Amino acid sequence: MPEPSFRRASARRLLSITACVAAVAGLSLTAVSASAAEPNTAIPNSKPSWVAKATKVGTPAGTATTSVRVYLAPKGGLAALKADALAVSTPGSATYGHFITPAQYRARYAPSAATVHSVEAYLRAAGLKVTGVEASNRYISLTGDVAAAQKAFHTTIGRFKHNGKTVQAPTAALSLPSSISSLVSTVTGLDTTPRLVKPTAPTPVSPGAGFRNARPCSTDYGQVAAKYQADFKTPLPKFHGKTLPYAVCGYTGPQLRAAYEGATALDGSGVTVAITDAYASPTIAKDANRYATEHGDGAYTSGQLTQVTPPANKYTDLAACGASGWFGEQTLDVEAVHAMAPAAKIRYYGGTSCQDSDLLTTLAKVVDDNKASLVSNSWGDVAEAQSADAINAYEQVFLQGSMQGISFMFSSGDNGDELANTGIKQVDYPTSDPYVTSVGGTSTAIGAGGKLLGQTGWGTDKYSLSADGKSWSFVGYSYGAGGGTSTLFNKPSYQTGVGGGSRQVPDVALDADPTTGMLVGQTQTFSDGVYYDEYRIGGTSLASPLFAGMTALTLQSAGHRAGLLNPKVYQTRSAFTDVTGNPLDAGNVRVDFANGENADNGLLYSVRTFDQDSSLVVKPGYDQVTGVGVPNTKWLTALK
Repeated sequence: MPEPSFRRASARRLLSITACVAAVAGLSLTAVSASAAEPNTAIPNSKPSWVAKATKVGTPAGTATTSVRVYLAPKGGLAALKADALAVSTPGSATYGHFITPAQYRARYAPSAATVHSVEAYLRAAGLKVTGVEASNRYISLTGDVAAAQKAFHTTIGRFKHNGKTVQAPTAALSLPSSISSLVSTVTGLDTTPRLVKPTAPTPVSPGAGFRNARPCSTDYGQVAAKYQADFKTPLPKFHGKTLPYAVCGYTGPQLRAAYEGATALDGSGVTVAITDAYASPTIAKDANRYATEHGDGAYTSGQLTQVTPPANKYTDLAACGASGWFGEQTLDVEAVHAMAPAAKIRYYGGTSCQDSDLLTTLAKVVDDNKASLVSNSWGDVAEAQSADAINAYEQVFLQGSMQGISFMFSSGDNGDELANTGIKQVDYPTSDPYVTSVGGTSTAIGAGGKLLGQTGWGTDKYSLSADGKSWSFVGYSYGAGGGTSTLFNKPSYQTGVGGGSRQVPDVALDADPTTGMLVGQTQTFSDGVYYDEYRIGGTSLASPLFAGMTALTLQSAGHRAGLLNPKVYQTRSAFTDVTGNPLDAGNVRVDFANGENADNGLLYSVRTFDQDSSLVVKPGYDQVTGVGVPNTKWLTALK
């Protein structure tokens, strides 16, 4: 039956009145209609997984304030972007190597101004205040009271005891009107649990305290046999019937280049490697230059090392993050990249803190600048500590980087399977993300002339010298390369034939054992003053920048970027030496100053073993300590 004309006229008048009201209020018609009786759609994984196990201690007052970021979905959808990012990085794909610029990325994938306006309008209508829009429209920043947040996201917010702190978080999944929900990928900030990532380098001593290695130590692997203590008179006991060598003093650039890169003339020229960490060491430029000139890497040329950092007065959470510990991480990262690629440019990006949100901002700056082809990241946390919303936000940055040809590398962690550290077996994040390359670790023997004598998986049990000096007493597991099976991600296509049905960690490995680690130079605070000195350090925090530096030579040889490296890594297994275990020795003897800097309080002797990485086992083929193996000289030309 035809609709009566007066009903059609009334409907037109109502629509006109509604539009006028919306215009006066500064809202879009979408926002007005969305706030009406439109069905809601839940935002996937938006209820924190920990809430079900936490103790609820109350409800925040409706007037309590909250700050959130609403991340917008990429144009065309996240699934399409993931498929495109994998395709441009996969040899044989029709779009392989067809990388785009940031401007092209924004035109093709970034949320439109209309999308931003619609979401802003809806959120304002709910009572939240827009405080900013990220430059590439990745997210909208908002503040408001809890009552407005609950209204906007159709949830309730409770107060909980979690990880020893009182925090607030949604008690149910967030939802939005369907017309708005399709424009949003995730929401961060409603869960106020602090998420502080950590540098993965094993800290020699407490952050801020000066540290140096005691003697004896070996210049090349196995040079000095540990038959006697430092006085070269008092005998040391054998370990399992064998005299072990003293640990190396710390490998330098010439040794590492000879062992991994051979006699190549490639040096990283024309390639820029980015490094991200929190904060920035105030002495990095002079420390790195002094170290390079004193150890055969060559002085930095003008503009070769640059830093992109906020003003010092913008840094936050310095105590909670252990800012000085990050200085050592930056020092290691910069000096390791330069050791492997002496002519590559290094561009350091420092976050305002070690909070997830600040490091996300830092990574986004890297991809928007688009000056670096490789990004080394030696930080992270256990996967169970990550929230689905943060992972979603990280992935959008990784995906944009892949589309632009940028390769991300993350250290795999330094706690093996994490069981001893957290009580459950798990991998770390972001290293387990399928759109980054996870770098595991080895114990590496480099002999005279830089000859690679052998390598096995990094995993350390510690034995201390007994009080009578006649035996070694077992202390326990110390650390080892992170690895395992992800509980968050399904197996990516490039790992077909590897492990079970989930993402396996790591992908590759290089030297990471602090016992066979790299010598670095840094200005530190000692009991007798502040000055430059050197010490040996390791961790997968070393392995990641070593791989980034080596891959700079690969890009130099190829003459182009590579994007996500993993498809090429798994297709080019001959470019990686399989690590099968069987170390040259059971371990090394290490001698340390009891106070970390001098012999005033005595010396401590210990055996640090090799290839005992919690439950993770090194074996022929892929394994969860060393991945597909260690890059060899074939990797330098693998992208041609």
